Amino acid sequence: MAKKSRSTTSSSSRAAAKAAPRKVAKTRPTAKTAAKTAAKPGRAAAPSARKALVSKGRPAPAPRRRKQKVAISHHREEDFRADGLRAYAHYRDLGIADATHGLARAHVIRMLPPCNPQEVSKLHTHAVDFQMVYVLKGWVKSYLEGVGETLMKEGSCWTQPPKIRHMILDYSDDVELLEVILPADFKTVELST
Repeated sequence: MAKKSRSTTSSSSRAAAKAAPRKVAKTRPTAKTAAKTAAKPGRAAAPSARKALVSKGRPAPAPRRRKQKVAISHHREEDFRADGLRAYAHYRDLGIADATHGLARAHVIRMLPPCNPQEVSKLHTHAVDFQMVYVLKGWVKSYLEGVGETLMKEGSCWTQPPKIRHMILDYSDDVELLEVILPADFKTVELST
């Protein structure tokens, strides 16, 4: 009989628990429960936490980048090499691409004299996020889409927005430019004029 009394007690406890009002904890739906809710006909899915953030105008978090290293570069004539984008220029890499794991590139460009307009005056674009040029020495005459022809002298600086059509028209025999580009590796497209 002892056994029977336990099961009777269990049955009566269960019945009492069913009859008692339940307290439901208020929780936010997870992506999994939102997906289940959306799967049921006639019910709308609750927005995910990420969508809620975006809808409130908050920017999504930036992707984590690899830790950058220090880059130090001292002037040495032997560091100017003919290994860059253009055959009519020598480039001195400043070590920024390696230090930033490809985030940016910076180099000093020394144009080779004399300027040959048939070789240098080719309309082109670069698929970059950012490009800045600063004239260290001499001068360069360039064409920028929407701006026209511009003479840039020592101390002049300009940016070239992504994919802007541009070309070099002329330069002095002693011109040197500092160029900073993001990302370090990018595509150049030559255009027909």
